[in-house]
Amino acid sequence: MDSLRLRDVQARVDAYISQFEEGYFDPPTLVNRLCEELGELAREVSHRFGPKKKKPGEAEGEMELEIGDLLFVLVCLSNSQGYDMDDIFRRTMEKYETRDKDRWTRKRPAP
Repeated sequence: MDSLRLRDVQARVDAYISQFEEGYFDPPTLVNRLCEELGELAREVSHRFGPKKKKPGEAEGEMELEIGDLLFVLVCLSNSQGYDMDDIFRRTMEKYETRDKDRWTRKRPAP
């Protein structure tokens, strides 16, 4: 199976958004949408794993789709600013792999 690069994801989102006259929302609107989507994910996580369960008859949400909505808005924000998400991800992982390399207890190799 071919691996999908974040650059490919960005191009697909851009192709979708480019078909509309309005184009990308401005950054403050995108951040507001990001907060809304995060709230929807938080609600789903709370219902699945927290003490507040859904009401009887209330539809079960899909955590995967809520995560996907967050990813879509992040890609929109990155695209609107001309950022390369492959580069962002590479730089972010380098930061974590350096800064936090000794922060957590490593698993021991299997015998």
